[in-house]
Amino acid sequence: MDRPARLRPLLAALAAGLALAAAGVQAAPEADPIAKLLAERGYGEPDTVPAAVPPSEYAFVRTMRDKASEMVLGAMNFLGVPYRRGGNSAEQGFDCSGFTRHVFEMSLGLVLPRRADEQAKAAGMVKVKRDELKPGDLVFFNTLKRTFSHVGIYIGEGKFIHAPRTGGEVRVEDMRYAYWSKRFTGARRAQPLVDAAAPAAQSVAPAPAATPAVTAAVQDAETFRMLH
Repeated sequence: MDRPARLRPLLAALAAGLALAAAGVQAAPEADPIAKLLAERGYGEPDTVPAAVPPSEYAFVRTMRDKASEMVLGAMNFLGVPYRRGGNSAEQGFDCSGFTRHVFEMSLGLVLPRRADEQAKAAGMVKVKRDELKPGDLVFFNTLKRTFSHVGIYIGEGKFIHAPRTGGEVRVEDMRYAYWSKRFTGARRAQPLVDAAAPAAQSVAPAPAATPAVTAAVQDAETFRMLH
């Protein structure tokens, strides 16, 4: 009788330890499909794609489960496809508006006009404020001294994916850096995404607006080199 009584605290501690260990195993995160995709395509090292977003920052994609997330994941499949003026496919290459047009048609069945400025004015595209951006929104920039001269797809956390310029390839950029922030001219959301998001509008967190301070100068210099 006395011996089991002395063992009870030890057994209780052992049980608690096993419970914590089990909880730790259950809490282990699933593999990030975007990080895995990047690693498979050789984008695991920052030097491979200068000024691109580190793979560790793609973790937010795990939380997306609506059509916008499907669009973003579909767009990510084209990372590394070369830029080609007038290009409309992965086989040919993409220019900026050819890329967004292809992704929207593939994911939503929505055929956008061919040019970036026409996409900004297309029927069924709703204006979106910068602090209300959601994954799947089109984001527009003035890169050629012309409003809506460049377009990409917002993927969340202040980042967007696009086909940048001749000699470049489909890549991810951070639109909070000064180069993109100063040239941002507006955003549009496809009506199907507006309708799908309506019931959950209150739960959408605004996109971060702060400009990173540590490597902004390096990022801007590299982005300027890539686009000019």
